[in-house]
Amino acid sequence: MRDFHIEENFEAGIKLTGTEIKAVREGRVNLADSFALVEGGELFLHNMHIGPYSHGSIYNHEARRSRKLLLHKKEIDYLYGKTREQGYTLVPVKLYFKRGWVKVDLAVAKGKREYDKRETVKKRDAERKMRQAMKRPR
Repeated sequence: MRDFHIEENFEAGIKLTGTEIKAVREGRVNLADSFALVEGGELFLHNMHIGPYSHGSIYNHEARRSRKLLLHKKEIDYLYGKTREQGYTLVPVKLYFKRGWVKVDLAVAKGKREYDKRETVKKRDAERKMRQAMKRPR
């Protein structure tokens, strides 16, 4: 991730409706700009976009609603303490299926400063140029 230094990862379940599961299977998910918050002792994922299911009816789901994440109480308390520290936030890194259940890889991350972002871009460009140079025939 370009905007964050990832400190720790947690695997969390997510509470979804039937049309949301089917839309996830179709690949209609966007995690950009989404984040997690602890509210009232529970963990919620905000701003994650799950597009409408293609064969859905009038009972299709709302695309950007808050979704409950499922973790143990001790993990939620730990994450709450981490997010109270200056600069830390909870961001979803990826969404995947595990034994038929949808899981979210949730990361405790610290925001990068502008110069850190530039360093990341420089490093990525240098690696790309190195790979291209290695591919070229001599």
